[in-house]
Amino acid sequence: MHSFPQHLLDGHANFMSGRYAREKERIRDLAETGQKPTTLIIACCDSRAAPEMIFDAGPGELFVLRNVANLVPIYQPDGGQHGTSAAIEFAIKGLSVSNIVVMGHGRCGGIKAALDPHMKPLDSGDFIGKWMSMLGDLPGQLGQNTAMTDAERQTAMERISIRNSIRNLRTFPYVKSLEDKGQLAVHGAWFDISTGELWIMDNDGDFIRPQL
Repeated sequence: MHSFPQHLLDGHANFMSGRYAREKERIRDLAETGQKPTTLIIACCDSRAAPEMIFDAGPGELFVLRNVANLVPIYQPDGGQHGTSAAIEFAIKGLSVSNIVVMGHGRCGGIKAALDPHMKPLDSGDFIGKWMSMLGDLPGQLGQNTAMTDAERQTAMERISIRNSIRNLRTFPYVKSLEDKGQLAVHGAWFDISTGELWIMDNDGDFIRPQL
């Protein structure tokens, strides 16, 4: 049997002597009373783009859903096992969040794979390829734009994907209903790993840097 990774044990020791020691009462209160986050963040699995770090959030403040390339499927209650849809359902129906943020990021590996027609599957199951296929022909359309560099196409696709996920999110009946009643707000954001900058989507679907 392999030994548990030492760097994780060291990290937990630091957590116990640092953040846990400072926020002990708050954390114990969360354990007793349950979580009450007001925001669902749908983000990528990429280890460089952790929402809790980006938004400097403490325990219980964010309900975070992470998957490859921060994609949202369409509402499809077909009896299958849908992890992303289950988390969305719980955040809205169980936790009554008032904000949903779909957050993409620069240098996304999933988006890079979707844009590369010659990319070979990592495994015969090709779970990544099947997952990214929910973008449809959007990567192909963008790939035909030869006036753009590879880096420009990558950034553009990362942002187009956010808009696509928000469209899919609105196929969930309760998302659209709560949004129409003003009880839920849906947002898009894009994080630049290199600079730490956050770009947010405006009402026209364009990405702008907020004034800090």
